[in-house]
Amino acid sequence: MSAPTAKLSTIPTAQAVPQHIEEEEEVLINPSGAAPVDEAMDTTEEAAAPVPASGSLTLDQDGKPRFASVAESGKAVRFAQRNIPIPPHRFTPLKASWAKIYQPLVEHLHLQVRMDVRNKKIQIRTCKLTTDPGAIQKGDDFIRAFNLGFDIDDAIALLRLNDLFVETFEVKDVKTLTGDHLSRAIGRIAGKDGKTKFAIENASRTRVVLADSKIHILGGFENIKIARETIVSLILGAPPGKIYGNLRIISSRLKERF
Repeated sequence: MSAPTAKLSTIPTAQAVPQHIEEEEEVLINPSGAAPVDEAMDTTEEAAAPVPASGSLTLDQDGKPRFASVAESGKAVRFAQRNIPIPPHRFTPLKASWAKIYQPLVEHLHLQVRMDVRNKKIQIRTCKLTTDPGAIQKGDDFIRAFNLGFDIDDAIALLRLNDLFVETFEVKDVKTLTGDHLSRAIGRIAGKDGKTKFAIENASRTRVVLADSKIHILGGFENIKIARETIVSLILGAPPGKIYGNLRIISSRLKERF
């Protein structure tokens, strides 16, 4: 620290910058002689921009992009194996209709299938002829749909269509019912001789299986939603007449849409 009697040193003031220099744009000089940063950023953005391939992106009627199938890409499918357990009450129907079950798995998906009678399982695995990477998952869904009680003709749709799902819920998930109240709720869903269930299936274009207090629905996402809302209304005690009226409106709207 300088003494209080020391002479203060004068600090040279910075020269005033001309106004016209301040107004000019700042330019960063690259000593290596490369392009300026702004130009380099432009070039990187142009390089990062996706170049449209020879096959341009195609859109469907709803405006959704349609991509090429992975099965047609020619890539080898990884080896995978699944063991699907069979419930005891479905093992006898499985034996009776085994010829209808293994044919679509072998001919359509090119999977290897065998029945393990001792452990009551079905084993499926990929092979050299398998071309679809999702074949083993489709086969798994097909067999599990059969285990839930769906007909083979309905379950085969899971192999051919990609927009089908299976949803399961219980009556107790909607409302806690026991004893005769639970039986009456299931009876309202089924209807006399199954007429109510058939009406729900035809109006919503789904398939419904009533397995005791469990309800399984097979169909598209929007169709499952329609069937589920109808069944929930019946569980909560809605009169069947009102349900039939709503189903007529729903079916007419679906006909107009398609």
